[in-house]
Amino acid sequence: MTHAATWHHAASNGTARAGVLSLTHGRVETPTFMPVGTRGAVKGLDAADVWSVGARMLLANTYHLMLRPGAETVAALGGLHGFIGWDGPILTDSGGYQVFSLSPTVDEDGASFRSTYDGSPVRLTPEESMRVQQLLGADVAMVFDVLVGLPNERPVVEAAMERTIRWSERALAAHSRPDQALFGIVQGGVDPGLRVVSARRTTALGFSGFGIGGLAVGETPDERNRTLEVTFAELPPSAPRYVMGLGDPEGVIEAVARGADLFDCVWPTRLARHGRVFTADGDYNLRRAEYGRDSRPPAEECACHTCATVSRGYLRHLLVTNELTVFRLLSIHNLHYTLGLLAGARAAILRGEFGRFVAEFRARRRGEPSR
Repeated sequence: MTHAATWHHAASNGTARAGVLSLTHGRVETPTFMPVGTRGAVKGLDAADVWSVGARMLLANTYHLMLRPGAETVAALGGLHGFIGWDGPILTDSGGYQVFSLSPTVDEDGASFRSTYDGSPVRLTPEESMRVQQLLGADVAMVFDVLVGLPNERPVVEAAMERTIRWSERALAAHSRPDQALFGIVQGGVDPGLRVVSARRTTALGFSGFGIGGLAVGETPDERNRTLEVTFAELPPSAPRYVMGLGDPEGVIEAVARGADLFDCVWPTRLARHGRVFTADGDYNLRRAEYGRDSRPPAEECACHTCATVSRGYLRHLLVTNELTVFRLLSIHNLHYTLGLLAGARAAILRGEFGRFVAEFRARRRGEPSR
């Protein structure tokens, strides 16, 4: 059993829930979103920017940091917290997503890659992932899992699930850092039976939190929602639930409604770099010519730094002239919106009004008038 993370229940409204996740570097109110700092930085932002948008927990990538600058270098520079200059909690993924995205050779022992940077051979096993994550020093480490795309044949999904459980046992045996929590990962695609088996067997291993893996990789929203319902019913209610890789506003709110606590995704910042702006009344793209002389802020109800200081017209100018400043300004806004959405969901759960919150969210995002 890993004990460096505890989740305290604050309120429930239906199956939606609010709580507080306590970790070595602080407390995080849930539900919440973790901005993705793949290489130790959220693209275009520094730690002060990320704090200003409301983020209290970050995610960093094991695979990329083990290659550059190397886990030993990060450890020598104070671990991730000192390296980044971030005092709050950090979670590191295990490298499991690279099993899916980089098409490595996978066997029972681990996975073999070619480095994204120089093409050199890289070997990652459950034990090596634990060694690297313990050197990085995040508050939460994740087991090394096997992820497959969807839709897929049941034997393929089942084999990945079974291997993930075996690798989870090895990760637990290799993990020894007492100030770092270790979360298990539930796999099984969108097959309810496999999800039940994975959740029960992963729970039995004694993790202090659980990632829900194998979603946001090709399934429909209805399939994802049903999968979360089945999975959450099998997980201990006192443990945090982290839906990995999910970050679109609609998907996040549907997951919160079913009892999810933590999220991460590159979506808010990646779309910002393409000119996409999140708002309560739906998203739009600043590349459209109609915004060239628009004096309004990106979102008129938003209190972020970007909306308080610049217009849509100015941001469009920066975007079409490829000025790097626009990536920072739009990323600040999109992250502020995403984190504010989840803060609003939490407040609604605490008030016992989450159903009304969801109805109003859906209506506005569809362009219907506010009630």
